Amino acid sequence: MVSMEQLLGFSAMALAIIVIPGPTVLFVVGRALAHGRRAALASVLGNELGVLVLTAAVALGIGSIVERSVLVFTALKLIGAAYLVYLGVQAFRHRRLAFEDGDAPRDRALWQGFVVGVTNPKTAVFFAAVLPQFVDRGNGHAALQMIVFGLVFGLIALLCDSVWGLAAGTARSWLTGSPRRLAAIGGTGGLMMIGLGVTVAATGRKD
Repeated sequence: MVSMEQLLGFSAMALAIIVIPGPTVLFVVGRALAHGRRAALASVLGNELGVLVLTAAVALGIGSIVERSVLVFTALKLIGAAYLVYLGVQAFRHRRLAFEDGDAPRDRALWQGFVVGVTNPKTAVFFAAVLPQFVDRGNGHAALQMIVFGLVFGLIALLCDSVWGLAAGTARSWLTGSPRRLAAIGGTGGLMMIGLGVTVAATGRKD
């Protein structure tokens, strides 16, 4: 149904976009610095589950609405931005408690990552604009082909984002001998998420 040529072409484009640090990478790094590797990896998994939801939405035609509607695009963008700011404020306020209590619960980190992933307007618009270009309508089952591409995107993102999370989490673990430094690192992770939320809210399509 999906040829190897299609998969390779899409994978190359997806990898080029994923490896460039963006909102997802900054979010994962922020979680790793604030709560450690386990929370970061759970956030990565949640984020990719959100990507799968966006893929299904695009495949069913919802993505085209997001792409064409300023109102829907803006609402989705602001929801995601507000949630990022909320997570950043929480991480900054509890930066010392987080390190005393250990890593954040993985189920909560999973849910937080999912919300960030599914409310990322840039991913939604990217899928709506790019996925249909790789669909061979002559093979039929266009929606299923787009879901396959979404799964490939999610797998590549899972691997790349996990590397970022592990690297940031390792740097955090290296500083465990200094609670003050750890608190500073946790605060930095929170500030990164706040800044990311503000950036998401302030940028993007205006008309």
